[in-house]
Amino acid sequence: MEFSHCKLEIFVPESHLEAVRQALASVDAGHIGQYDGCLSWSPVTSCWRPLAGASPYLGIVGQPCTAPEVKVEATCRTEQVDAALDAVRRAHPYEEPVINVIPLYRTGL
Repeated sequence: MEFSHCKLEIFVPESHLEAVRQALASVDAGHIGQYDGCLSWSPVTSCWRPLAGASPYLGIVGQPCTAPEVKVEATCRTEQVDAALDAVRRAHPYEEPVINVIPLYRTGL
């Protein structure tokens, strides 16, 4: 089964929301019909523990860290996924950003 669209879920500090929004727009992610720049975000609380060798944006190596973030959601044509991932990684402050790519079976697009 081929999927024409995916949903991107990106977890990012709110301070970098605008940079991620612009990165997505720069590769036309979030384009739905006659609208572009379509995305949503919601507050979340995330946790992680940086391991040896990490250079964390937030937190201390070896210690659990909990922080508020936003989850950004946008649709993306499947053929745009690599460009969208590259653009988001350039805008994101984390060395290992969490970006989930979820194939969409029926989108109405």
